[in-house]
Amino acid sequence: MKFSRIPKTMEPSNPIVKALLTDFYQITMAYAYWKCDKHNDPACFDLFFRKNPFKGEFTIFCGLEECIRHILDIGFSESDIEYLKEILPSHVHDGFIEYLLTLDNKDITVRAIPEGTIVFPRIPLITVEGPLAKLQLIETTLLNLVNFASLVATNAARFRLVAGEDVKLLEFGLRRAQGPDGGISASRYCYIGGFDATSNVLAGKMYDIPCKGTNAHSFITSFSSLDELKDINKTINGCPCDMKEFVKICSKYREDVCSFLEINADETIEGELASFISYAFTFPDSFLVLVDSYDVFNSGIPNYLIVALALKELGFVPIGVRIDSGDLAYQSIEIRKIFQLASKNFNIEYFAKMSIVGSNDICVDTIASLNQQGHSLDSLGVGTHLVTCKSQPALGCVYKLVQVNGKNRIKLSEDPIKTTMPGKKVTIVILTAPFT
Repeated sequence: MKFSRIPKTMEPSNPIVKALLTDFYQITMAYAYWKCDKHNDPACFDLFFRKNPFKGEFTIFCGLEECIRHILDIGFSESDIEYLKEILPSHVHDGFIEYLLTLDNKDITVRAIPEGTIVFPRIPLITVEGPLAKLQLIETTLLNLVNFASLVATNAARFRLVAGEDVKLLEFGLRRAQGPDGGISASRYCYIGGFDATSNVLAGKMYDIPCKGTNAHSFITSFSSLDELKDINKTINGCPCDMKEFVKICSKYREDVCSFLEINADETIEGELASFISYAFTFPDSFLVLVDSYDVFNSGIPNYLIVALALKELGFVPIGVRIDSGDLAYQSIEIRKIFQLASKNFNIEYFAKMSIVGSNDICVDTIASLNQQGHSLDSLGVGTHLVTCKSQPALGCVYKLVQVNGKNRIKLSEDPIKTTMPGKKVTIVILTAPFT
């Protein structure tokens, strides 16, 4: 498993993760503990889940670092206290208000399984010991920080297991995530779960995750003709080459490519070619473009090869193409064949191995189907099904009292799965067979 950079501070990464990020009944219970002089009773809580998500056999535990950050930063601000005084009954004693104002992490002990570990149902992921009221007040926040983090990391691991080690997995989910917080968390924990990079620039900055991205259909379709390209001075590979000259170099390969592919040059979209030339001129070292804006095989691939050959002439190595619609397996196989033939026809060895990226509402079942069809994709961009955990939207972690004042506590239930295991525990995990 991969982890983000060591934090420079131990404040919560998200500024809204504060003491007030809790359920109201945690405050009222804390008052009842205080009122009955039980708030300092030594207690122990376990945080765990009851079922593996996605009908699977394992879970990836995540969110521990943020839990530690929160506990280290625990405390109510004066404005928090003023708000609580507004919503609590007027008879609440001033002594409790003072207790909340002076709340700190003193006497709280945390034991936990390392973040990124494979875990199983009912195993305590985090065990906290300390004064009863303090532990009660952090329950909701810890559950919030662990539930989604572990769920989305596990989902990412599922995608990785199905895709295999050779395919690059790119997380493209920010625009479909449940708000900014969901997007940032998903990017962070998908990386821990096995993804190679994210499109989320802020997550890249915050957690040192590699950022990847190409271009959108809007960029491709914003160009109409080669006449739109401006005559801009620029040095490419140490040789003076302005846009006008670069267009000439590309244009001389147009007939050769169309002849090689046995298509009519008039079938290719000139605006698409103009967009490719513009992007290659801007990013000659990382030229990878979307080829399905109009027609993959009659326009997108021919136009890509035209520009790729021009870049090769100038000493650059084109990277590849992305397809975002249609039959990804069939298209990737056919594109790979074209790249291999172009490699031989133009005597450029690396053309055969240019990258093919696929995206388009990809889920685990999609990848399994692509595998069965023998696809030729090098990378997959995954968004909605990954970051929203569409097949299961919640993990269901719980936080249960297991000991107070040295006495083991148990919760019985009409639903047997909700009956808790009392007492402090030592976790030993023995893997006897591969997990799926």
